[in-house]
Parts: sequence; structure tokens; C-alpha cells
Amino acid sequence: MRVVSSLRDLFLRPFSVLFYPFQTIFAFIFRSTSFGLDSHTRRPLFSQSADPTPTTPKMAVTTRKKIAIMTSGGDSPGMNGVVRACVRMAIHMGCDAYCVYEGYEGLVRGGDLIRKMEWYDVRGWLSEGGTLIGTARCMAFYERPGRLTAAKNLILNGIDALIICGGDGSLTGADRFRQEWPSLLDELVATGELQAEQTHAYRHLNIVGLVGSIDNDLSGTDATIGCYSALSRICYAVDLIEATASSHSRAFVVEVMGRHCGWLALMAGVATGADFIFIPEKPSEANWREEMCNIVHQHRALGKRKTIVIIAEGALDRQGSKITPTMVKDLLADKDGLGLDTRITTLGHVQRGGTAVAYDRMLATLQGVEAVKAVLEATPETKTCFIAITENKIIRKPLMEAVIDTKRVSKAIDQQDFDLAMSLRDHEFAEQYKSFMMTTAVKLDDEIMLPESENRLHQCRRPAGGMNAAVRAGVAYCLSRGHEAKAIHNGFAGFARHHGDKPFGAVRDFDWLEVDGWASKGGSEIGTNRELPGDSGMETIANLIEQYRFDALFLIGGFEAFHAVSQLRKARDQYPSLCIPMTLLPATISNNVPGTEYSLGSDTCLNELVDYCDKIKQSASATRRRVFVIETQGGRSGYVATLGGLGVGASSVYTPEEGLSLEMLAQDVRHLKEIFTHDSGQSRAGRLILINEKTSKVYNAKLIADILRDEAHGRFESREGIPGHMQQGGVPSPMDRCRAVRLAIKCIQHLEKYGSNVHNRVKNDPMSATVIGIKGASVVFTPIKKLEEEETDWPNRRPKAAFWLGMKEVVNILGGRPTYSLPEPDLTGIKAKDVKRGIEAV
Repeated sequence: MRVVSSLRDLFLRPFSVLFYPFQTIFAFIFRSTSFGLDSHTRRPLFSQSADPTPTTPKMAVTTRKKIAIMTSGGDSPGMNGVVRACVRMAIHMGCDAYCVYEGYEGLVRGGDLIRKMEWYDVRGWLSEGGTLIGTARCMAFYERPGRLTAAKNLILNGIDALIICGGDGSLTGADRFRQEWPSLLDELVATGELQAEQTHAYRHLNIVGLVGSIDNDLSGTDATIGCYSALSRICYAVDLIEATASSHSRAFVVEVMGRHCGWLALMAGVATGADFIFIPEKPSEANWREEMCNIVHQHRALGKRKTIVIIAEGALDRQGSKITPTMVKDLLADKDGLGLDTRITTLGHVQRGGTAVAYDRMLATLQGVEAVKAVLEATPETKTCFIAITENKIIRKPLMEAVIDTKRVSKAIDQQDFDLAMSLRDHEFAEQYKSFMMTTAVKLDDEIMLPESENRLHQCRRPAGGMNAAVRAGVAYCLSRGHEAKAIHNGFAGFARHHGDKPFGAVRDFDWLEVDGWASKGGSEIGTNRELPGDSGMETIANLIEQYRFDALFLIGGFEAFHAVSQLRKARDQYPSLCIPMTLLPATISNNVPGTEYSLGSDTCLNELVDYCDKIKQSASATRRRVFVIETQGGRSGYVATLGGLGVGASSVYTPEEGLSLEMLAQDVRHLKEIFTHDSGQSRAGRLILINEKTSKVYNAKLIADILRDEAHGRFESREGIPGHMQQGGVPSPMDRCRAVRLAIKCIQHLEKYGSNVHNRVKNDPMSATVIGIKGASVVFTPIKKLEEEETDWPNRRPKAAFWLGMKEVVNILGGRPTYSLPEPDLTGIKAKDVKRGIEAV
């Protein structure tokens, strides 16, 4: 029997996020650190939380490391997830966890604003917005006397390790505090505030930063904690505004936050298909008034009834003069110009409020765990670091280098060196800007059109539900480059049996006016079908591709789409018409397509699941002593269940990869009994267990809930919850929309390299049949042949190795789940028969 007894040298690979009928996942890599599951670190999980206020101002003599967690600067969704992860991980690692309330003000004032935290003190914090330990401006900390007092308060509490979640200003202050620390202690001893023996064990202050900011304005990281939650609020508001704009044929100018960074405005423009955006890093090359009016006029000439302009609060023109929403509104409404009925909407602090979306919860949790590891591994020579994410990979980076680069962006903008400002942003920022310009200026830029002899690229699409943003982006790119984009409605089944239907066949041209409105639409506007080309008739499909003279094939979908490309590639020897370049953009909530750590749709799915679980958990807490067993989708991939458990703080997660046994259930029942025995008077008492739909052939959500109810013997209740297809989402999340645009354009650019009539060259080129994917810190194309032969678990319809598997241990640690026994592997083949016959021992 295999037993999970400890997490030694845990190396967590990347993690991804979920998407609309197909969701998003991001990979996070944790550096190797020992994670013990010793009984003494588990025992506090079942004890009552004591008064967190220190009993005396005297420094306790102890060998246990004491780590303080603090939030500072403007609040952002996800900060509470950071605090929860840091507190519980610190306790798990055998340390004492403290919270500094009210930011730097709490450091200076000390007393009950520096509190020891127990395991249960942070229960339920994942679903709370803002920061529950508070944040405040502190002018005293800007002066050395204030920092002296702060240092004294930390020493009195025995703290010499500090984790700070805040913006660049807060983290810069922390680094300065660390640099001054030895001199501060010397001064405190010299003035008699502290004795030398009190400071002897605390000569070095270790600090690790996490970036909490909705602006996503710190260089060196793709995303900051809270930015996608803010983007979600913006896109939701713009989606609502669009309905009114279209009804009245109006124009709306939407002002979003971003004094020195245009990330929110840019991503909102990409995600909503806005007509024009203003960001501080990239003003219009010439006259912004003429450029905007020209684009809006062209869009109206195409028949658009609505106009959406998104402007960052720090928007500037080429001369460095501020552009205000009123200036844009007056220009759009000018009766001598466009004469549009125009309104201004300023979203303000609505963008910052509310609970964190699934991605920010996972980012906060995983970065919080990494921060504890980093602060414990730090030495006096270690530079102050912050926890960053690049694509899907979590890494540590030098803090001050990132702060310096961030300030260089602001300085470049002030000096009107906008090319430098753009170059100092991350690579994705520049790519998304190009994507936006490509999709908003369709047919308006003659310079990017290919010569007539090259515009023979056709597109055949089989998008899965919810991938309309990818379709829109691909069509926009094709039209902008002079290619002819074709839609195949209802997948290979529609292609084979309905291509010639009258009056509308399955193969149709795209109407750009219609497609332009698909950015925020759920489902699949051109339909989808699970039927494989082999089921439809490979000869029929090959003949149709030749009949319609397709030069390339672009598919969007899940494992069926992956299987379809594999079938088409293998049939090339028999059918020469299949010797065309083809690529797959993975889109499935299961995130089970080989070659990528992220599939479109996964982020939307996780948001829906987390929202559902928040409501269920609220009910469970209100009723007290109730456990809900939630069944998730995901096929034979436990991605949704695992990442969902990470986002909602599940007590247990059951996945197909690990399996489920009666012994595991028995151990979890005993664990729940012990929890509820020591739960008297506790609030937020609801518990969640998540189980993937195909974890077991015997145990499902209802049966597990019944077993828990029966075994509880009245000590607690249990219910099952099955969100079903709700997990596939309605409106795609902003992350899924933005990634859909970026990756779809990359796919078309990859196909475009081959040109037309390249059958002989394509046949022997492994890169002519690929999957685009995010792997670690890179976006890559991987040959289908390599994936199908080396990386695919065909019977279980998933990759052989999944980057997110290590995250289940993080769920267990932060959920307080004790050691448990894994199911025995099934016997198969001859060995199983021999054991049954008694010929061979088990």
C-alpha cells in the first residue's frame, strides 16, 4: 500500500487556470523545500484558537521561527488568500505566524496590531474581498524614528522574517527597512531601548514581497495579485454597457484605473472588442483625434451600432498632454464630425472591490506558499526578492531590479520615450497591444496586406463551445492580411454531411460585422461536434478539403480535436489533400490536451465552480456542522477538482489520477469527526469535499455524502451538490478572452508561414501538424507526432504527465488534511488472472 507521509523536496510544476466550456490553467513552479507532515505541526489544526493578542511586550525565548505577514498600499482582491496561505504554510512548516494589522502603521504602533495567528483564525478568508488585516498610510514609517519603533516592535515579538503583500511603493519601503535593519538595532541598543542580548539572535531581517495591485504595474511579472479580478469587473461592466450602446446606437467612453500603467485598459479592450483604447505607454503615432475618428467612422460604415472607447486614467498624447474622457466624449459627439450620442462611465473603485476571481485566489495561494519557503531559505546575503509569475511559471526575482524597471517606465513616459516604455513592459503586453490593433483595424491598414499571390490561406475551424473570441481574432487577422477565412459549421459531422446544404451549407464565409460582436459571447457561434474525421469518413473529409481548396486547417477544441488532428496527420500518405499545415488551439475545461498546461475555457470554468462553491459553503457555514460533497466535471483529468479545491479551500479533493478507496473515505470521516469535535463556537464551520466525476466507478458525490452522513452518527450532516454544465460557464472570463486572441493570432501566423500549394514540403515537416501551448514560461508549438507517441495517455484521454498534480498536496496542507493511504493499483492482464486463480500471490 502506498502512503502519503510527507512532502519532501516538493517541486511543484506550473499550474493553469480554467476557461469557458474550456478553461485556463497557469503553471506555477515552486522551488524545492521540505514539507514535513509531522504530528506536532498537524496538532494545532484541531485546537481552539487562542487570543491572538500577545500577552506581554516581552520577547519570548523560543527556537521556533516567527514569520509576520502584512498587507500594505491599496487593497486588492486576493490579499486575504495570501494571508491565509502564509499563515497556514508557516504553521505547517513548524513556525509561528503573526499578522501585522493596518500595514506599516501596525508595525510602528505595535501592541495588539501585531498578533499571533492560529490555524482557524484565517478560515474562510479565501472568499473575502479587500484585506481583513487592514492597510493604512503611515507617514511615521517614512522617517527613521518610525522605522526604529517598528524594528523594536518586531524584536519584542521575536520576529525577524516579514512577508509583505503590496505595491511597488510598499515593497520599496520594505527593502529600505531591511537594509537599515542592522543599524536600527545598533541604535536601539545604544539608546537603551533594547538590550544587546535581545537583538543578538535577530541581526538580519529577511523580507519577501508579493505584489498586490489591480494595475498590474510592476515590471518583471505577468500578473499581480488582484489584477484579473479588477479586469473581470471592468469587462462585466462593459458587457452591460454594450447592450445599451447597441440599443440606442450610442458611444460610451469608459474610464478605468491605471495612472502609470495601461494594462487594465489594454486587456479590457482586447477582451471586449473595444473600438479604441488610450494607454499611457503607447499614444497614437500621429494625431489621436484623426486616428480614433477614422476607425470609429469605418466601424460605423460597416454597420456597427455601438462604439466603445476605453481610456486609462493616465492616458497621454505624444506631447505628454493628458487626454481626458471629456475630451474624447466631446470629439465623438461633435455635430460637425461623427455626431454620436456619447456618454462617459467612470468605474472608479468598483474595479477594486469584491471577491477575488479563481485565478487571483490560486495565484495568491501558490505565491503565499512560495513566499514562506523563500523567507525560510533566505540568508543574510540573499537580496530581497518578490514572487513573480511568467506565463505559467512562479519564480523568485530580485525586488529592487523590478522596482527600478517600473520607475523607468514612468520616467520614459514623462520623457515621451514611448518605445522604451513599451519595451520595459512584459512581452505579453506588447503582443496583446499588437493583437488589439490587428483586430480593431480590420481592412483599414493596407501596409499589412499580403501581395495578391499570397492571399490564398483558408481557415477551417472546429471551435469548441465558448471559443468565439478565438474565432473573432483569427478571422480579423486573416481579413487584415488578405486571407480568405472560411467557417466549417458543426465540426467534421457538419463538414461531411451538410457542406452542400441549401440555402446555407456548413462551409461559409465569415461576415465580419457579425463576428466582431463575438468577443464576449458564450458557446460556439459556428457550432461544434465530437465526431472525428475517421467517423465522418476520412476519404470524404479529404475530398472536401480538396474540393474547397483549403490551404490550412485551424482547429479549436479539446481532446477530440487533438485526436482529429492526429487522424488527419496519419492519413496524409493515403490522401495527399491532407498535406496542408494544421494546428490546434486547445480549448477544454478538462485541461487534458497534451502539449499545453493551459486550455481555453478553464479559467471560466474555475470561476463558475468557485462561485458555486462559495454559495454552497456559505449555506454549509450558516447551517453549521455540514459537509457538502461537490461533483466536478473534467473527464479523467482531475484538474478542475484540484484547482477548484485550491480556490475554495476544500477539506479533501478526489481525482482520477490518485483514485479513491474505502480506506481513504474512512480516514477522511475520522478527520471530519475530529474537526467538528473541536469546532464548538467556531464560525465559518462549513466544509467542502470536491470529487471529479470519473474518480471512481463506485463512489460518486451522492454515495460519499450518504456514507459521511451515516458514519457521522449525528455529529455533523452532509449533502451533495452537482453543478453539472454550469461549470462550462456563460460569458467567457477576461483571461480566456485575452489568451484566446493572443494564441489564435499566433496560430494563424504559424500557418501563414507555409503559404499555399506546399503539399510536398508539408508532408515531411513535423511542425506542419502542431498544438500551441503554454509550457512553463513559454508559448510553444509542439508537433502532434511527438505528442501522440511520447506524451499522451490514450486510454485515459489525458497527458502522461500533468504539471498541476503537485498542487493537490498544497490543497491538503492548507486544508489541514492529515496523512492518508492511497488506493492500491489495479491488477491487470495475466497477473490479475493468475492472482484470481491463486497461481500467484498478490
